Amino acid sequence: MARLYHVPLSPFCRKVRLVLAEKRIECELVEERYWEKDADFLRRNPAGKVPVLRIDGLTLAESGAICEYLEERHPSPPLLPKEPEARHEVRRLMGWFDDKFHAEVTSKLLYERVNKKIMKQGFPDSRNVKDGARAIRFHLDYMAWLLDHRRWLAGDVMTLADFAAAAHLSALDYISDVDWHRSEVVKDWYAKIKSRPAFRAILADQVPGFPPPAHYADLDF
Repeated sequence: MARLYHVPLSPFCRKVRLVLAEKRIECELVEERYWEKDADFLRRNPAGKVPVLRIDGLTLAESGAICEYLEERHPSPPLLPKEPEARHEVRRLMGWFDDKFHAEVTSKLLYERVNKKIMKQGFPDSRNVKDGARAIRFHLDYMAWLLDHRRWLAGDVMTLADFAAAAHLSALDYISDVDWHRSEVVKDWYAKIKSRPAFRAILADQVPGFPPPAHYADLDF
């Protein structure tokens, strides 16, 4: 069985978990306090980051590279289109959420509100929280624009781009930092992806000291 070293609210870990579940790959989850820089974990990934996946006798790091490995080894159901142009769009949007959205939103909200407390790094920076709350509105509007023109974020079929976005938004939704009233089309998209069997384990996550809001696991939120 595969083994994933992860942190429950990490969007990068959640993205890999979604891919594993969508492809029905059984996986043992091992929660990793990566900030403690445990020697065994650093041997698995000298970069000191999660996720790390043990599978097929390999130790894999970096969420994007892990997802593409899983796609190549387990191509059904496909999460990357065949056409080069369409693949580029999926990868562009994965980069958008894992780089731009992460820097402007996730790191300003989730990391300030949750990670700092868990890691005992002090109190949230109110300026960062305000900046993140402002920036997420721009990103939700951009998603709404995409979904006004497409069935899914990158095109007519669900892809890794949708999982990347849903991983970030689900982690932020756990702490009630997503205004689902801002866009019905984005809310409908999230409800659709949230209803997939692959999402069940994520909706069951519980982080001690941080209870999720009532709507978090509600498929008809």
